[in-house]
Amino acid sequence: MQENQAGGFAIDFSGLDHIKLYHNALPELDFEEISLGSTLLGKSTKTPFFIAGMTAGHDGAFELNWKFAKACATRGWAFGVGSQRRLLQYDDSIDDWQKLRAEFPDLMIFSNIGISQLIVSSSVQICKLVEVLKAQALVVHANALQECLQKEGTPQFKGGLQKLKEVCQTVGVPVVLKETGCGFSRVTLSRLKEVGLSAIDVSGLGGTHWGRIEGARADNPWDLKALASKTFSNWGESTTHAVINAKKILPRLEIWASGGVRSGLDAAKLIALGAQAVGYAQPALKAVLQSQSNEALHLWMERQEFELRVALFCTGCDTPRELQQKEGVWTIIKT
Repeated sequence: MQENQAGGFAIDFSGLDHIKLYHNALPELDFEEISLGSTLLGKSTKTPFFIAGMTAGHDGAFELNWKFAKACATRGWAFGVGSQRRLLQYDDSIDDWQKLRAEFPDLMIFSNIGISQLIVSSSVQICKLVEVLKAQALVVHANALQECLQKEGTPQFKGGLQKLKEVCQTVGVPVVLKETGCGFSRVTLSRLKEVGLSAIDVSGLGGTHWGRIEGARADNPWDLKALASKTFSNWGESTTHAVINAKKILPRLEIWASGGVRSGLDAAKLIALGAQAVGYAQPALKAVLQSQSNEALHLWMERQEFELRVALFCTGCDTPRELQQKEGVWTIIKT
């Protein structure tokens, strides 16, 4: 069960509590042999972890992104910035993005834009988002529920699939399609086979849910959209089901898993299910806000790494790749 913001315990919508890794009492390994080295988008990385895009367009966003970027660069995690939507209309943040990249030239970093903005933007505009960061990938986030419930939302998604195909051919870097807390169903995954994506971040139900957030943001709790947000507060596909289905339906794509990941053990479970990379959002934000320095964030990241190493050791795997490919290492707990 996952602890909620009120200090109680919420239902495990991610499905992670129902996944069990089998214990190997004789792993035939020394713990110091365990390596977290992985491959992301064809590039070698020190870990399979990334901090998912959260914030970009409000006051204080650059400072948060700088802290995340510094920690990720130090520990070998990848880093995704929040939506760069503002940059489509204004140039006032270009210097900040360029400074970020100059400060961390070797950091694997991902640009980010929503699909409703992608649809109405030119190829030149989209390429600009990538160029100012010298990003290794473009993440396109799909947030249909959020756009419906957001006061200033833009729920115009017609033509999104075709625009994704065009961007995959023109942007010059790998394109990753990401949900924002509602996951991907089997039907949606099947529609992505010929798009040209390099990876998919399932971002399933169980973590930050923008339907609930938009309801909480409403000035008037009796507003129509605020009321509807309660109805749709548990809408979506679980992270575990989304990963399992993506592995079956899109075997040629990298599968990234986020949505309700709270520990290195959770990460190990998702890797065993087929994920190549595992992302965190809310727990990382909570850690970075705990102190003025990055100490709390580093300690939290170190814990995720250590817990993944323990899970690898106790399943008899010396790398995340071995855990991902090993047969019979996990099961679903029936309740």
